[in-house]
Amino acid sequence: MATILDEKILRTAAEWWTRLRAPDSDAQTMEQWLAWSEADTRHLEAFERVTELGNRMGTLDDVTRQQWAKEFARRPVPSRRWIPLAAAASTVLAVSGGYLAWNHLGTDITPQGYASAVAQNRDITLADGSTVSLGGASTLTTRFSADERQVELGDGEAFFQVAHNPQRPFVVTVGDVSIHDVGTAFDVRRTGQRVTIAVTQGRVHITDNRAAPGSNTAGIGGLDAVAGQLVSYDPATSTMSVGNITPEQATAWRDDRLEFINEPLGVVVANVNRYSAHPVHIADADLETLAFTGTVKADAIDSWLGALPQIFPLRVSKNAGQVTLSRSERELEQASPAKN
Repeated sequence: MATILDEKILRTAAEWWTRLRAPDSDAQTMEQWLAWSEADTRHLEAFERVTELGNRMGTLDDVTRQQWAKEFARRPVPSRRWIPLAAAASTVLAVSGGYLAWNHLGTDITPQGYASAVAQNRDITLADGSTVSLGGASTLTTRFSADERQVELGDGEAFFQVAHNPQRPFVVTVGDVSIHDVGTAFDVRRTGQRVTIAVTQGRVHITDNRAAPGSNTAGIGGLDAVAGQLVSYDPATSTMSVGNITPEQATAWRDDRLEFINEPLGVVVANVNRYSAHPVHIADADLETLAFTGTVKADAIDSWLGALPQIFPLRVSKNAGQVTLSRSERELEQASPAKN
């Protein structure tokens, strides 16, 4: 038998629906919402019902939306069972200015794509109330249905704060890796097929999609990662290594600081290029494997490039709007055959 939700719960759910979409919504708001949703099973059900109704308004044009709002305001409620839901819908209309639509529940939502430009970070609120911070030059696609929420990170980096719903799993696919949310917040960065996942809150389950069914090891199947852990996936060996990271390090890029912990210079450069006005190119392949740990300020990339020769045996040259990293003259001399 379906749960009959009272007016107070549905009104509160509608208020949360609008609060999570507000421009000033932050991590504390998400934590408060999670506490409310977990306090009573009816809370999450109410929120999902209001969310499904709210999702549809985004597909309507302004004229249709305004007309619907006028009709809804004067429409008699057909049955007592729908009185609380109608009240909740009125709350959403009042608070969000009409971003609500009356439609059938459980219908698949058309895939939605998001993208950011070079040096541009972008904040997004998804249809289920989850929030995403998208890093520079990044792409994201969502495919939400009544049974599952699928997200694919095509390029770049994204920080997820997931609206938890065990009946509707939230799965992020990044190349050969899938990340299954278990009520949490986490950062994902993709560089080619190389993936790093930093968990800042809760827990995620990470799997290698190329692994044999039934595998459970970190190198082949999957693993659970909790807050404070950094998981790096190496596509060459299909292995996952686990390290430690602070929440501040994991999301430093949101404050224009790119943090790297023992990562290949090739990976570092690829991510720096997402924020650089002038693309950086590595001319010699052996430089790409040099390990780098440190911070690159997105608004001071030229300063970082200028300091690189003090850290690595390379030289930096600039021409035609491009920066090239190549082996230093000293290294070239040492590598050349000795003269008689």
